[in-house]
Amino acid sequence: MIRALIFDFNGVIVDDERVHFELFRDVLEENGVELTESTYHDRYLGYDDRGCFSAALLDAGLIVDDAFVANLIARKAGLYARAAANGLRFFPGSERIVEFAACRPTAICSGALRPEIEYALDRLNARRAIAAIVSAEDTTRCKPDPQGYTLAFQALRGRKDFHDSELQPSECLAIEDSSAGILAARAAGLRTIGVAHTYPADTLLSAGAEFVLKSLEQLSESVIHEI
Repeated sequence: MIRALIFDFNGVIVDDERVHFELFRDVLEENGVELTESTYHDRYLGYDDRGCFSAALLDAGLIVDDAFVANLIARKAGLYARAAANGLRFFPGSERIVEFAACRPTAICSGALRPEIEYALDRLNARRAIAAIVSAEDTTRCKPDPQGYTLAFQALRGRKDFHDSELQPSECLAIEDSSAGILAARAAGLRTIGVAHTYPADTLLSAGAEFVLKSLEQLSESVIHEI
């Protein structure tokens, strides 16, 4: 039985994967590094900002300096805030996250920065409904490493809804749009559903998704009960 949910954010709730690509591309270009859309999707999608910038700089043969990467992250964050203020796009069905959260404890596990996640949740009037948020600031390793999902699970397990030993990873369902996310959730011991917003169903199934939905709109209590 599924007793808790953990949603990825970008590509599942917020339709902003292209925005993130364009901002990565523009910030890297300012520093002499070219990033194509195909390379981003094949190599870096699923990374948090630190992971994407670090990997892109390394692939370009440049030295990765923590302070320099931090400046790139801050530059991108400022550009994203401006883009978000001009209007975020949400996937159909995203507003129902409040409904799902009312039925069982629900968390967010994302490589996005916390202010970006909180801003979007506020737009959905969903921030108070979410039991825990694990963002890029909370982790040292990005997906497909399971660190983020392990932290999100532990945050849910520690809630008063459960006695300390009651909630098990197999009772927690992750909803993901990327191969890296599916791999991370499975490595944390969670059940997984893929949403084919970003990658085709075959790719998500190959990564280990137990079931794939065409869109978040198809997620329902009956689907969750079938897992």
